[in-house]
Amino acid sequence: MKRVAIYTRVSTDEQTTENQLRELKQVAERNKWEIVLILSDDGVSGTKPLFSRKAGKLLKEAIIRKEIDMVCSWSVDRLGRSLQDLISTLNEMESKQVDLYLHLQNIDTTTPSGRAMFQMLGVFAEFERSMIRDRVVSGLARAKSKGKVLGRPTISQQKQELILHLKAKGKGIRYIAKELKTGVGTVIRILNEQNATQIQIGS
Repeated sequence: MKRVAIYTRVSTDEQTTENQLRELKQVAERNKWEIVLILSDDGVSGTKPLFSRKAGKLLKEAIIRKEIDMVCSWSVDRLGRSLQDLISTLNEMESKQVDLYLHLQNIDTTTPSGRAMFQMLGVFAEFERSMIRDRVVSGLARAKSKGKVLGRPTISQQKQELILHLKAKGKGIRYIAKELKTGVGTVIRILNEQNATQIQIGS
């Protein structure tokens, strides 16, 4: 008998998970699955990664400890709305040999068709990553063609020396940044680069 965890979610406090839970309990009864855990995130957006939600964290713990054999949920959007987050969730489950049942999509990864759908999701995730990379590369090329300088802004050698000088006098990072009219991150970067150089020379 499969040990299953039922997971439900609604986006607002005015909504209820009652219908989701009733249907999933009936599915478990028909398939003779043992319900060992019922978890619900109420008033939680689907854009938040599953395992960072309150009930989602408990679900992850049950998966890691192998207390369940399957996760049952009403629909794929109950788990998440980001394909990347969904694939990450499914990979975590697969690594622990935990199956997934999605009621509306009729996906059951214990069946050949369910496993095929799981693999297709992986293909779509890779396609999405590829599109994002292409958009980033195209954007950078477009900015460069318009004469925009990419990367970190340069800082003069004189200002770098002043940063090191003030730091040697015991001045704080925020004081140095304000005094030299530069960013705090820039000051930190120059100091880190100096420290790295000293370590290399010492070694």
